[in-house]
Amino acid sequence: MFRLKKEFLNRIIEHTRKGYPNEACGILAGRGGKVEKIYEMNNIDKSPATYFMDAKEQFKVMKDMRNAGLEMLGIYHSHVASHAYPSSRDVEMAFYPEVSYVIVSLQEKDNPAIRSFKINDGKISEEEIVCL
Repeated sequence: MFRLKKEFLNRIIEHTRKGYPNEACGILAGRGGKVEKIYEMNNIDKSPATYFMDAKEQFKVMKDMRNAGLEMLGIYHSHVASHAYPSSRDVEMAFYPEVSYVIVSLQEKDNPAIRSFKINDGKISEEEIVCL
């Protein structure tokens, strides 16, 4: 189960829409499985098919999370032309089995679909998103 406030869900959707036509990405941080902070990251791939976060930006975010006593709970990104389901590249790049991978599909830009997954050793399992 993945828990976040409705306002955070709306911010994620807004960020992915701003990134369109390219994929957008970000990091979700919190405690006890509840998201408390969103870090909107830059997609240095600048691609409609892939995303990659800047290492310096990631380092800064990890330091900020540590100083705030937060942990990385999830990574989100958008799919601009496909369903909200991990691509083979998403699975290949899933380096954190303990976090949730939230995907926003903008295939229907006015009606985005959002789903969350755990990815561990190439195995994908969907989890429920609970809005608080």
